[in-house]
Amino acid sequence: MSEDGFADWVAEFEGERARRARLEEPRWEWGANLPATVCRSLQKFQIGEDGDGRNLIGKADLAGGPHYAAAVRLFIGEESNHARLLARLLETAGVATLTGHWSDRIFMRVRRLLGLRLELMVLMTAELVAVEYYRDLRDGVADPLTREVAARILRDEQRHIPFHTRRLHDSIAELPIALRPLAVTGWRLLLLAAALFVAVDHGPALHSLRASRTGFVLGVLRSSVPVAAGLLGAVGTPGAAAAHRAPA
Repeated sequence: MSEDGFADWVAEFEGERARRARLEEPRWEWGANLPATVCRSLQKFQIGEDGDGRNLIGKADLAGGPHYAAAVRLFIGEESNHARLLARLLETAGVATLTGHWSDRIFMRVRRLLGLRLELMVLMTAELVAVEYYRDLRDGVADPLTREVAARILRDEQRHIPFHTRRLHDSIAELPIALRPLAVTGWRLLLLAAALFVAVDHGPALHSLRASRTGFVLGVLRSSVPVAAGLLGAVGTPGAAAAHRAPA
């Protein structure tokens, strides 16, 4: 174990990077056949995956140890790969990527308001929303290429949740004991607001995927229960990640 306790996560991310390098690319030549509502939804998610991560890296360098900072860089690499996969998927569907969207600009501003703790709370919110979204995409679309891309991204997003839980747990533990449950409650209210926003904004796409707005919000909230427990209690290593993973 390293001095900052994240050498195991560096190994996890590096192992995943090596596995990804051995993995064949999705069969882009198949092309994607998607409803217009889903394409518009994917355009917005693609922007969200495409951040450069410099702000998070700077905070990790200041607030975390060297292994945590290295793990954050590897995490950002996975997010960049998600943006690449979604861009290629949209390209095969004959749809251009967006250069920007107001919802992503608001998300980025909120992330950058304060220190690492708030940034990780917002990131954790995004990860839980993404897990529910990509599961609905994987299970609700008939297109095989889209199902493959969604499954790859979903696998990564599920791994990211225990990673952020680990560091956010340590950050919340620095607060006075009486404030810790309040911090987690505040995060869950933020998560509820984000889930409601996505359910409304991406409602037509969810309908095309045979998912409901209510079911989406409830799924996100269910996934937050073990995470909230981990933020206030014991958290594990990558080998224990399944305890915090939303059901596949």
